[in-house]
Amino acid sequence: MDGEDFRHWARAAADFAVRYRAGLRDLPVRASTRPGEIVAALPAAPPEEAEPMADLFADFERIVVPGMTHWQHPRFFAYFPANASPASVIAEALTAAMGAQCLLWQTSPAATEVETVAIDWLRQAVGLPEGWRGVIQDSASSATLTAFLTMRERALGFTGNREGLAGQAPVRIYASAEVHTSIDKAAWISGIGERNLVRIPTQGVLRGMDPAALEAAIVADKAAGLLPGGVVACVGGTGIGAMDDVAAVVKVARRHDLFVHVDAAWAGNAMICPEFRSLWAGAEGADSIVLNPHKWLGAQFDCSAHFIRNVDQHLDTLAIQPEYLRTHGHDGIVNYSEWSIQTGRRFRALKLWFVLRAHGLSGLREMIRNHVRWGQALARRIAAEPGFTLASAPVLSLFTFRHDPGDGRDGDAHMLALLQAINDAGEIYLTPTRVDGRLAIRFQAGSMDATQADVERAFEVIRDTARALS
Repeated sequence: MDGEDFRHWARAAADFAVRYRAGLRDLPVRASTRPGEIVAALPAAPPEEAEPMADLFADFERIVVPGMTHWQHPRFFAYFPANASPASVIAEALTAAMGAQCLLWQTSPAATEVETVAIDWLRQAVGLPEGWRGVIQDSASSATLTAFLTMRERALGFTGNREGLAGQAPVRIYASAEVHTSIDKAAWISGIGERNLVRIPTQGVLRGMDPAALEAAIVADKAAGLLPGGVVACVGGTGIGAMDDVAAVVKVARRHDLFVHVDAAWAGNAMICPEFRSLWAGAEGADSIVLNPHKWLGAQFDCSAHFIRNVDQHLDTLAIQPEYLRTHGHDGIVNYSEWSIQTGRRFRALKLWFVLRAHGLSGLREMIRNHVRWGQALARRIAAEPGFTLASAPVLSLFTFRHDPGDGRDGDAHMLALLQAINDAGEIYLTPTRVDGRLAIRFQAGSMDATQADVERAFEVIRDTARALS
């Protein structure tokens, strides 16, 4: 591909992006593709000879696009949002064009220094105090894994990496059942093990961890010769938006010299609005916090902000410096590969920098406040509709609900049928969860392009589908 071809197809890709975004409302939110349909449409073997870009582009539009679930759709109310604002998309295109490996300061000084500035802007935006530093990880899963590794090393006197875990007393990590499954994976991968991930009972409307039960579990483990290592506090759990009392959790942890990691992957973004910060009161006393700008701030995936209070412990766990990864002649240089699992790093900071500048904090606050207001208004409308009940209280823009058709049929079977009927119709997309062991449907407003009318239309779809099934 020569320069003129590159120009032509880059413009074609940009034109597609604009057309695609403009036409999203006319598309079903979720792909209706059957399993194996895409595989059947593709050749079984790779081509021996180069194919024209026109053919590639035509197959992309003919085969790939119809098989995609449209995460940027304004009526995507499932999971959590994965917003990719136009400013972020443009930044990603620029990043891809440069194709830089940003593992060290010297391999791309601007990438390192823009990341330092952008992550500190975000620190200020969410109200964390001076002294906290940060790094952009690929996802909350990776940030949480690094926190688990630091907890493990800290509990073992920073001998685990050198000596291994054989013969060591088991390290115990404490969390509620409301945390994301990335916490379970971190326990597996870090060598701590699922058996040593201690589930603490929850209490209250927000299903927060019971601090007294946490204290009792730590004391019991110490008495049994085990090694309490840390606590994972949940701020906005995936299932129902569960919220731990972070201040109370930190207080218990400090009494026992334990590391605290706060998983605020979704809800942490809302902390740019001062009125929501009571939901993570005490977070400044934790040791590690993760929030994902690729969820609710418009920075295209992958872009996970990992804030760290004691960087030395983090680097003592992760940093490794063979000669080829040293930057000679410059003292105090930050090499973010030492802060991450991966050595190789993309220039993720560029899109965060673009988004914060293109929208400003005021624009991002307005978006989040609208989503919260619209989501909670919808929860009230659904709760007032005959046959419907809220399964969990609204947390920010997230709530869950159930429907009873009133004819004695199995509740879970009916909820699954209702969910499938809603999603198969294509106007909106919702996902399930379980609350107290029973199936419920989640609703979460988060698309940057959503309007109040989109949320109101969701009510009509949910109500009319339930009536039809009843």
